[in-house]
Amino acid sequence: MNWTELKTYFSEENLLTLLAKYESFGPLPGILMTFIEAFFPPLPLIAIVAGNAAAYGLWLGFLYSWIGVCLGAGTVFFLCRRLGQHRFLNFLTRHPKVNEAMNWMNRHGFSAIFLFSCFPFTPSSLVNVVAGLSNIPTSHFMAAIMLGKAIMIFVISFIGHDFMSFIEQPWKLLIVLLAILLLWFIGKRVESRLTSVKHR
Repeated sequence: MNWTELKTYFSEENLLTLLAKYESFGPLPGILMTFIEAFFPPLPLIAIVAGNAAAYGLWLGFLYSWIGVCLGAGTVFFLCRRLGQHRFLNFLTRHPKVNEAMNWMNRHGFSAIFLFSCFPFTPSSLVNVVAGLSNIPTSHFMAAIMLGKAIMIFVISFIGHDFMSFIEQPWKLLIVLLAILLLWFIGKRVESRLTSVKHR
């Protein structure tokens, strides 16, 4: 299956059919699909999140997508953190570009991961790998991922749940912007708290 066929297969319509087929499994399919995306980046995360919102409703769809994405990102991070010193991944840390990315991640840490996590078109899998290989504290990574992904997934779920209403009622975009600003403020507060705890 090539890239075009993969994108066609994971359209929102097909995802809704798939979720309906496995409805008896409850939230598991919705969580599992977003979890797998962390290991297989070609999967269209936007379509999966929008499909979850359409299938489970706005809030449950958001919750299931968020759980799956955070678990996937955390698993990739922990695997890279554990295997980073082993021969299996040692060649990566010696690569100049990877080393440069790791140093950049060490300097910017929470803020960089938080910003990358807010947007659906950033290379999130690469961010998870580089963060795992870097020296960023696990607590900083998970806090940034959980807050940043909450923004991204809420925006996609909110729009995907009822796309036509955004065309008919553009003021709803204001709610999305306010939610982003609120979570950005919370993220900065969490970052400063984590930094102060680290330096005690």
